[in-house]
Amino acid sequence: MRAVVVNSFGGPEAVEVVETEVPRPGACQVRIKVAAASLNPVDAGVRAGVFGGAGERIGLGWDVAGTVDAVGAVDAAGAWSVGDEVVALHYGAVKPLGTHAEYVVVDADAVAPAPATVDAVHAATLPLNALTAAQALDRLEPAPGRSSLLVTGAAGAVGGYAVRLAAQRGMAVTGLAREGDEDFVRSLGARHVTSDAVATRGFDAVLDAAVLGEPALAWVRDGGRYIGVIPHAEPASVRGVETGAVEVSADGARLAELVRLLDEGVLTTRVAETYALEDAAKAHARLGEGSVRGRLVLVP
Repeated sequence: MRAVVVNSFGGPEAVEVVETEVPRPGACQVRIKVAAASLNPVDAGVRAGVFGGAGERIGLGWDVAGTVDAVGAVDAAGAWSVGDEVVALHYGAVKPLGTHAEYVVVDADAVAPAPATVDAVHAATLPLNALTAAQALDRLEPAPGRSSLLVTGAAGAVGGYAVRLAAQRGMAVTGLAREGDEDFVRSLGARHVTSDAVATRGFDAVLDAAVLGEPALAWVRDGGRYIGVIPHAEPASVRGVETGAVEVSADGARLAELVRLLDEGVLTTRVAETYALEDAAKAHARLGEGSVRGRLVLVP
């Protein structure tokens, strides 16, 4: 099969499409024939060596939508059958094969039924970003009477899901976004949208999807909460503010809840462009240009 990998770190030119053996599922695993797999900023970080792994062949890709092609031991992966249409998160920055491939093996408990209302290309944009947003919000669950939330990067993939999910929970959400994104962020459920949060300090919590760090921490009230989206990169606590960062985890049951919300119209997906698998380097170059609204998706 074909798979997208890096053998050395660098820019888009480091991305290679190689021939490799089709992986076999072990106990508690399933193999998915990939229909679509989205490209995320974390893939660019892996490609550039941010997460280590020098000297190894590293497979790219975390999100996948496709069809179950094989299962491990029946008693271990009995929830899934060959032919099931699914989505999954393949967690891990340094791994020999990712989802940017024709087939991928994932743990059975990382898998959820595919959405019924969108195609595989759109479904592939859901797992990583929606799970990150949901798990970050879990860390920020407010006390009674304390429900104001600022989401930075509110028009982005993680930020957009965070705004929608937080609004559904009844939180008073303010989105920090560019002026041109105001209508979109309001459509997600934000009560207020700003391009400059300095004038609106005192939030009970900040979900820093834009990775602003200390400037975003300054907008939290004394004793509030700050959550980032890059593990171990959150700013130090000040003024009694609890700080932390979400490290997304593969969770098929939680992903199934998000799929249900997508099918109910609560969540929406955004696709910017699609690329053939052999054009993965071009997709990385496009991601590096910035100003991408929605995800770039590879289609084997």
